[in-house]
Amino acid sequence: GLERGAKNQFSTFSNFITTINQKKEGIGNRNSPTQLVIPNIKNVRDLPPICLDVRQKQRISIDTLPQELKAPIPPEPSLPIRTKTVKDFQDDVEKAKSSGDWKAVHDFYSTTFDSFLEINAAFKKDANSPFNTIEDSGINGKFVNVVYDALLNTPQDVQKSVLKGIINGLLQEWKGPRTKDDLRAYCILLQNPQFSNTSTYVIYAHLLRQIAALTEADHHFLVHWSKKISQKRFKQLVDRLLQFISLRLFPAKPEEFPPMVKCTWWIPSATKVLALFNAANSLISPSIISYTDFYNSTLDHIDLMEEYHNWQCYGNSHRFSFCQYPFIISIAAKKVIIQRDSEQQMISIARQSLVDKVSRRQKPDMNMLFLNVKVRRTHLVSDSLDELARKRADLKKKLKVTFVGEAGLDMGGLTKEWFLLLIRQIFHPDYGMFTYHKDSHCHWFSSFKCDNYSEFRLVGALMGLAVYNSITLDIRFPPCCYKKLLSPPIVPCDHNTLVGICDVTLDDLFQIMPELAHGLSELLAYEGNVEEDFYSTFQVFQEEFGVIKSYNLKPNGDKIPVTNQNRKEYVQLYVDFLLNKSIYKQFAAFYYGFHSVCASYALLLLRPEEVEILVCGSPELDMSALQRSTQYEGYQKTDLTIRYFWDVVLGFSLDLQKKLLHFATGSDRVPVGGMADLNFKISKSETSTNWLPVAHTCFNQLCLPPYKNKKELKQKLIIGISNAEGFGLE
Repeated sequence: GLERGAKNQFSTFSNFITTINQKKEGIGNRNSPTQLVIPNIKNVRDLPPICLDVRQKQRISIDTLPQELKAPIPPEPSLPIRTKTVKDFQDDVEKAKSSGDWKAVHDFYSTTFDSFLEINAAFKKDANSPFNTIEDSGINGKFVNVVYDALLNTPQDVQKSVLKGIINGLLQEWKGPRTKDDLRAYCILLQNPQFSNTSTYVIYAHLLRQIAALTEADHHFLVHWSKKISQKRFKQLVDRLLQFISLRLFPAKPEEFPPMVKCTWWIPSATKVLALFNAANSLISPSIISYTDFYNSTLDHIDLMEEYHNWQCYGNSHRFSFCQYPFIISIAAKKVIIQRDSEQQMISIARQSLVDKVSRRQKPDMNMLFLNVKVRRTHLVSDSLDELARKRADLKKKLKVTFVGEAGLDMGGLTKEWFLLLIRQIFHPDYGMFTYHKDSHCHWFSSFKCDNYSEFRLVGALMGLAVYNSITLDIRFPPCCYKKLLSPPIVPCDHNTLVGICDVTLDDLFQIMPELAHGLSELLAYEGNVEEDFYSTFQVFQEEFGVIKSYNLKPNGDKIPVTNQNRKEYVQLYVDFLLNKSIYKQFAAFYYGFHSVCASYALLLLRPEEVEILVCGSPELDMSALQRSTQYEGYQKTDLTIRYFWDVVLGFSLDLQKKLLHFATGSDRVPVGGMADLNFKISKSETSTNWLPVAHTCFNQLCLPPYKNKKELKQKLIIGISNAEGFGLE
C-alpha cells in the first residue's frame, strides 16, 4: 500500500509534479491554471491568503445558518454520464488482482478524479437531482468508501493518477461562487486516505486551503453533510487533520516539506477545516466522537503562553492563534495556560501591594504577598465567609490557611484540609444550602428563599480558589452546573445582565432528578388525552420549610390546562423553572463568587466538561500509573508488603479502587495532570498488624502496617476503605 514504503515511491514528488505540469503545457494552457506551491518549482504564484473569522476575545465557531439560505445558487453544469456501480467496480478490482491487468481500474480512477465534474458524475446518487439542501449531500457514501478502500492496494501508477487528477481539479481557475457539486467534490476529496502520507501533504494543504477559504454559507453545507459520515470515517478524517498539524509543527524529516516561511498558511487552513468537523460533531447528540478526540497533544509542547497572548492582543485581526480554536487544545494544556495566567495575576497583585506599602513608607511584610485565611475549627463557615469578604482584594494572591490556636506552617496540607472540612460542612444536608439527590448521586441548589445569599458566593469563591490554587475538590455537581457557570464565561459589565442562565433540556434534568425527568418524558410520549387524563395546568408546586407554594410557569398559568398541543412547552418551561428561575439568586451569587477569583479570558477556552475536570478532577483511573509514581517512606517498592498491596489494588473492582483513592486523598477523581500529580505516598506504620490502614488525606498519604500476608492485607484494606467516613469509622 501507499503508506508502506512511501519514502521510495514518492521521494521525488516535486519531479512528479513538474512532469505533470510539463504534460499540461504540452496539451495547452486550459484556463491559465494557477500552480501549486511546491519546492523546486520556479515562477510560483501563491494562492490568496485564507480569511480567518477571528472575533475579539471569543472562540471561533461555525454559526448555524438558517435552513433556507438566501445566497444565490449558481447553476450546476451538466455532468457526464457514468453508469459504473459498486458491484461493477468491485468486479473490475477482483479481475485485476487475478489477471494482473489493472487497465480498467486505472482508467476508472484517472477519469473519476480528473475534475470536480467527473467526481460528481461518479459519486453523485442522481446526476439529474440538484441536492441543494443540508439534509442530503447527494453523495453515494458506500461507493466512495469502496473506491477509497481499494485505492491503497492498487499499483503506484494508479495512485499517482488519482493525485494528478486532484491537482487538476485544485488548479482550476474559479469564477464566481462555488456550486453544490464543487462542495460535494471537496467533501469526497477530504476522505482520500492517500493524504495520511506526508509525501502528499503539499496537495493536501492546498485542498485544505481552498475549503477553509469557502464562504460561511458553503461551510454551513459542509458541516451538515459531514455529520452524516460514519463514526469510523469521521474519526479517520479528524485524526488525519491532527496528524497533518502535528507533523507540520514538528516534522520528523524537515526536508520533506517546504520551508515554514513559505507555507505559514498550512496550519491555519487545517485548523479551520478541523473546526468544521468539530461543529458537525457538536450538532449531534450524542456526538459522533468524543470532544477529547479533537485534542492535539502536540500543542502541549509549544509556547502556549505566546499563543494565549497573541489571542489576547490580536483577537480581531488575521493573526492566527490556536486559542481561536480551543477545541484542539487539550485540557492539560488549558490547565497550564490557566495556571500561568493565575500566577501572573498573583505576582501582579502581590507586586502592587508591595509598591503601595513602600510608597506609604511602611515596612514590607511577607504576609502581604498571600491571601491569609485564619479560621477557628468551631466556626469554620462563618470565619471563612468573613475572611474572604474582608480580603476580597487579595483573592488572587497565593492562599495560606491558619487554624487559630494550632501551630503549623501551611505547606499545602492545611489549605487542602480547609477545603475538605469546609466542603463537607457546607454540603451537609442539614446545612440546607444544597439538596443531595440519591438517584443521581449529585448535589443541586436549594430553591428555598433566604435574606442573604453570601454563603452561595462563598462556595463559588471556594471553587474559584481551588482552580486558582490547583486543588481538586470532592464536589458532586451535575454537568448542567458548569454550563451555567460559563453563561457567560466573562462577567458582564452591566450588572443588570442576567448571569448563570443557559438553555436547559430534559437531558439536563435527567442528570439531577431522573425520576421527575422520566415522568415528564412519559407525559411527552403519552398517546391518550393529556388534558383529561392528567388534569394539569401551567402551575407547579414546591415545598419550602413545610409550606406548599405554587408558581405559574407563564402568566395566568393556573388557568391554562396542559394539552397534547402545548405539553412540549409545559415540559420546557418546567425544566427551565427548576434549573434556572427557581434558583436564580442562589446561582447568581455562586457565579459571582467563582468569577471573583477566576475572572480570566482563559475561561473562554473551556468547555463546561473541562471546568468540571479542573474543579473535581477526572473520573478516569489508572492504578498502574499510580503505582509507577508512588513514593515510599519506611518501605521499598520491592518489599513484600508493598508487592502484596499492589497485587490486591490492581485486582480490585473499579468501585473499590475509587474507594481507596477517596480514602487516601479525599477524592475519587484524578487531577488533570494524571496520577503523578497526586504525589501519593505509602508510609510504614509501626503499629500492630491488627490495626486498619490510616490515611492523611491532606498529604495524600496512606499509612500501612506491615501485614504478614496478602489475605490479611486485603481484608484490612477493604474494611478500612469501605467504612471510613471523614476522620473516623462510619
